[in-house]
Amino acid sequence: MIDVQCRSVDEGWTCIVTLSDERGRSDHQVRVARRDLERLAPGATAPDDLVRRSFEFLLAREPRQSILSAFDLPLIGRYFPEYEASMIGRDV
Repeated sequence: MIDVQCRSVDEGWTCIVTLSDERGRSDHQVRVARRDLERLAPGATAPDDLVRRSFEFLLAREPRQSILSAFDLPLIGRYFPEYEASMIGRDV
């Protein structure tokens, strides 16, 4: 299960993401800049759906325990070059 709670901060949002499954749970803090939301989810006014889809993307590639506890959303693209194209190509 992926639970996303975002709050607005100066130049974007800070999102707390809770991942849970039968083996446990983990919490992650993700920072999303307004410019990144505009680039990765054109037309979106809040990052919740983008962050949820980003974690679905990550969980398809690595276990929950391997995901960093805190990071800026674009960092995913440094580890997975196909990330941005995958997010942009999907409907918001």
